[in-house]
Amino acid sequence: MSVECIAEIDASGLSCPLPLLKAKQGLNKVNSGECIKVIATDAGSVRDFHSFAELSGHKLVSFEETAERYIYILQKS
Repeated sequence: MSVECIAEIDASGLSCPLPLLKAKQGLNKVNSGECIKVIATDAGSVRDFHSFAELSGHKLVSFEETAERYIYILQKS
């Protein structure tokens, strides 16, 4: 499944909670239903992004973990 992302946010090298803060700022700039891609390297972001999606109503469309980074696709509610 290919998802079109309106914006890509590279939060590599940033520690928790900055990747999530950058994602929130990115979501504020897009319209409802649009997606953003966030790249992070902080392992703590995994818990944060999953919790954020549950609590905020935004959808975590996909999550990918590689050896060096975490990639999230979020859809604005």
